[in-house]
Amino acid sequence: MSRISQRFEQLEARNKTALVPFVTAGDPNPEVTVPLMHAMVAAGGSIIELGVPFSDPMADGPVIQRANERALKHNISLRDVIGMVSRFREQDSDTPVVLMGYLNPIEAMGYEQFAALAGEAGVDGVITVDIPPEEADDYLTALRAHGIDSIFLLAPTSDEQRIKRICDAAAGFVYYVSVKGTTGGARLAIGEVASKVFDIRKTTKLPVGVGFGIKDPESAQAVAQVADAVIVGSVLVNQIEALAEQPDAIAPALSSLISQMRTAMDLI
Repeated sequence: MSRISQRFEQLEARNKTALVPFVTAGDPNPEVTVPLMHAMVAAGGSIIELGVPFSDPMADGPVIQRANERALKHNISLRDVIGMVSRFREQDSDTPVVLMGYLNPIEAMGYEQFAALAGEAGVDGVITVDIPPEEADDYLTALRAHGIDSIFLLAPTSDEQRIKRICDAAAGFVYYVSVKGTTGGARLAIGEVASKVFDIRKTTKLPVGVGFGIKDPESAQAVAQVADAVIVGSVLVNQIEALAEQPDAIAPALSSLISQMRTAMDLI
């Protein structure tokens, strides 16, 4: 059983929802990332989602686009991100880590080499935004061979047939994008989210995580009532941007917000 599956089982046994904080690796500088990962776990993060910097992050809004740009100023590569996970594993062998990024750097490295290096470093799952399951057979074969879960995105516009196709290919959990558009975008409509999560659960036994539009403890609590995981990104990256010139203040600031979200989620 993967670390991701184990974590969801542990949380379910305690009647809790996973909290999945997202940051971009290397933002605002490479020295911040691994200590920040540990701080987010200590604050209540259940699974860490680590963005792989990319020059054309098409699914991301301006906030995370700028995070990619800050990281790329330090020439952070896919290999560097895998190295960060390896350093994180020196102290934490339990918390699942999911990489989120785009296919181009993985193709440049090669599917097998990427999967081997990521698996050896302790990566548990990968969200690759721009590869549909229809084109992913070789990629998925490489990931499975090294025990890495393939996590796919579902959109508000995904119909029943599309939901089934993606859920059949997915492992670990399914990521429901709760608003139309890019990260950091439109307002969250919790009734619509609940309805879509219900539809997804009719198709798969995998946990369903919900991301995009979760900005504060109140929205995290609302999503926690209908989903298996609450995924939080842009609001955290916003804080990193605001404190980019004060890197020592980043971990305390993010820890405070994550802790508030965890507390709110645990009240349901």
